[in-house]
Amino acid sequence: MNKKTLVIGASTKPERYSNMAIRKLTNYNHETVAFGMREGDEAGITIDTELKQYKNIDTVTLYLNPERQEQYYDYIIALNPKRVIFNPGTENPEFYGLLTENNIDFEVACTLVLLSTNQY
Repeated sequence: MNKKTLVIGASTKPERYSNMAIRKLTNYNHETVAFGMREGDEAGITIDTELKQYKNIDTVTLYLNPERQEQYYDYIIALNPKRVIFNPGTENPEFYGLLTENNIDFEVACTLVLLSTNQY
């Protein structure tokens, strides 16, 4: 099942986990959009540097530390995704509470592992 995914904290650097996630998501045929601090392209996906009102986002996968996430709380909630994945290093109990209040599921997990184990 194709789960349209927004990668927040996307990077063009191949050694970054956000970059690996973009490549793996596209390999698993999930429609992927990406937002990062620097423009670029990875696996045919343009990394946007301006927030867009993407439609039909199933999953937001985070690659930002908790301090940097705060400025995106309202944006992510407004997208109304089905879930938000907090990858290692992004755990944020404050944001968990806001997501719960807005009926958005969240997982503290690794996107790469979920994809590799068919649990995505």
